Parts: sequence; C-alpha cells; structure tokens
Amino acid sequence: MFNQPNQTRITVDTLIDARWVVPVEPAQQVLAHHSIAIESGRIKAILPTQVAHDRYAARHHHRLEDHALIPGLVNLHTHAPMTLLRGLADDLPLMEWLNQHIWPAEGKFVSPDFVHDGTLLACAEMLRGGVTCFNDMYFYPRAAAQAVQTAGMRAAIGMIALDFPTNYAADADDYFAKGLEFRDEFMEEPLISASLAPHAPYTVGDMTFIRLLTYAEQLNLNIHIHLHETQDEITHSLEQYHLRPLQRLYNLGLLGPNLIAVHAVHLSAEEIGALAGLGCHVAHCPTSNLKLASGIAPIAAMLQQGVNIGLGTDGAASNNRLDLFGEMRLAALLAKGASGNPGALPAHQALQMATLNGARALGLDHLTGSLVPGKAADITAVSLSALETLPCYDVVSHLVYVAGRENVSHVWVNGELLLEAHRLTTLDARDLAAKAAFWQTKISLG
Repeated sequence: MFNQPNQTRITVDTLIDARWVVPVEPAQQVLAHHSIAIESGRIKAILPTQVAHDRYAARHHHRLEDHALIPGLVNLHTHAPMTLLRGLADDLPLMEWLNQHIWPAEGKFVSPDFVHDGTLLACAEMLRGGVTCFNDMYFYPRAAAQAVQTAGMRAAIGMIALDFPTNYAADADDYFAKGLEFRDEFMEEPLISASLAPHAPYTVGDMTFIRLLTYAEQLNLNIHIHLHETQDEITHSLEQYHLRPLQRLYNLGLLGPNLIAVHAVHLSAEEIGALAGLGCHVAHCPTSNLKLASGIAPIAAMLQQGVNIGLGTDGAASNNRLDLFGEMRLAALLAKGASGNPGALPAHQALQMATLNGARALGLDHLTGSLVPGKAADITAVSLSALETLPCYDVVSHLVYVAGRENVSHVWVNGELLLEAHRLTTLDARDLAAKAAFWQTKISLG
C-alpha cells in the first residue's frame, strides 16, 4: 500500500469552528458546521469544519460548537458619551427632555474627560452586546476617538455642527474648525472614520448647511443628521421656513447617497420616494422613538420603496440600552404590527439591517457588515445552548426573536479578540464601574 504524501497545513492567525455561520451575504444563507479562518485581520476562508482542520493550522483555535457566527453588529446611530446620562430624565417628551434636562446637564458637565469616559463605557456595553462598529454624534470627537482606540472597536465619529454655543465650540466656524482638525488627526487610523454631523434642521441654519455640503462634497464625507423625528419638528419648520425639513434639505442640495437620516418617523409617501430615489439611508431607532413618544417609523413602506435602512440605538439617555439585539426584535415586531403584514420585516432582513445595511450607510460595506473572504474579521459569536434558546429550528429566527445580548460570548474586530467567553479583553470592567460612579456622584450633586 502506497503511503500518502504529507500535506503541510497552512498556518493562520485564528480558526473559529461553529455550529452555524450566518454570513448575511448572500442573503438568507446559513452554513452548518463551518469554520472561519482569519489571517492579518481579514477573513481568509469560510469552509466546512473538517475541511478547515485539514487545510489550516491556527495559532488560536476557538471551538464554539453551540454557537452562531454572525457579522459584527453595526449601530448606525448613537451618542456614546451619553451613557453617563443614562436614566437622568425619563418619561418626558423630546423637547422638554432636551431643553429642561439634557442640554442643561451637558452645559455643566460635558468635557473631554466626560466624553472619553462615557465613550469607554459605551464601547464596553456595545462589545458585550455584539456591536463591532458604531456611528456616533457628540462633542469632543478627539476624546471619543481615543476611547474607541483603547477599546479596539470600529467607529464613524461625527463632527457635530450647531448654530449656538456649547462647552465645545462658540459658533459654526468653531465647530467646523475643531471637527476638521479631528478629521485630519485621525484620517490614517484604520478603524476610525469621520462624518459631518449637523444635529438637526431645528438647530442648524441654511448658511451652515451650505458650508457643510461643500465640505461633504470636497472631502467625500457622510452627513449624519436627526430628521423628521417628531411632528413638532415639522410644525416648527413649516412656521419658520414654510417648508417641511426634508424639503428644506432637498432645496439646499443635501439629499443624496451620503445622507444618513436618523429616525425618519414622520414621512409622506412622496418623501419616502425622494429618500429612495436619491439613495439616502435611514437609521431606524425604534426603542428611542417609542420611549420619547415620537412615533413609529413607516419601515414597511420604506423597505417597499428600496430605502436602505440600518438600526441604531440612539443614546443611552433616551433608550436606555445600547442593545442592537433588542432593536432587531422590536423593529421586526413594529413593522409587522404597524403594517398589518406579518411578513413585513422577516428575521433575515432584520439581521441585515443590523449588519450589512448599517455598514452600507457608512460606506464601510467593503470592509464589514457581512462574513465574506477578504473582508475584515468583524465577527460576533452567539451561544444558543441556554435553555431559553432551546430548541432551535431556524437559527436566523432565533437570532432575532429569541437570543439577546446576554448570549453573545465572543467578539472579534479586525481579527482581534475583544470579548472572550463574555470577558472584555481591552477594557477593565472594574475601572469602568469606578468611572461611572464618579460621574454619577458629580452629576447628582449638580
């Protein structure tokens, strides 16, 4: 009998074996008993586990036999530092909440240290919930980016713009100058990107929008803005500008493929058609919209028109969780209930909204949002072995309707293991708890 020649296995950085791999791209595909090979931060191959063992030797081998591997979740809208204001003023309408509670508290306490510590706390919460990338809007973007670097996450950091002074900036010129300085400092960082973040049509004037559009076109930047969140916003815009906010932005030239419209709760059929036709993206934040009684976004109608919709949590002050598993489930249920159609937002589409759609809105879908060879190894492992998750007939359905962030066990960003067996590897939980306690005492004392 002839001896078979020895076949040398290829050494890779990491090999992850799983019960299921749900790549999201192509849609609705589920790969049973597959493994993901990672090399130099990228997905090298996805293949049956036995084939993977024959082909690869790994420096780090993870056997997750009761788990589903999914793309890292993408939080398309949040205000990460506001974790330090979690639960400060609940059960209030949006403008009362902002004017009488949140903005006064921010005026007293927001600083680079506040932003840095709050962002660290948010990163820890998001990583523990399977989020690998988030789109942020807040003050002191440099401090936020430094916290993101410490955590090892991927983030799009907004350069906020307003027409009134804050602790951060004196006027529109100052906001732009500081934002662009941040962009220049971090533009070579592989996990950090910048966007323009005008807060909302009711806090930004036409001249500032025109300048912002110029920067967006010259520097190829996304525009991340709250839009049509409440009926009051539309009423006030009609009183001041004799235009609905979306029409005003259209007239100024801001609607296009680089626009991320956050909330988009109150839309006419014509406005939905405009968002779709011009390639705009929507960040759907169902929990925040319900908690502030802003309304229920017409997600089913937007999906029918082909609008790209991602999911966001909003800030922890208005949610009060940075939990994309919760947003997936709620988004799917609301779409069904509001439309009267149980198939309005099926589980596979909700998962895509929390992953690939968010990455697409950020212009990062070439890097993240799906598990495809060549893309960055941004991966979340979800354990489906708990009694509360048994039995499992349809893994994608389970991920949306059954599993929660407590089932997330491992998270990789760019191939780096940031959560291992529920334990953060780059952040110290005790240190973060101490920071949270410090700020709670300071804010409580006023």
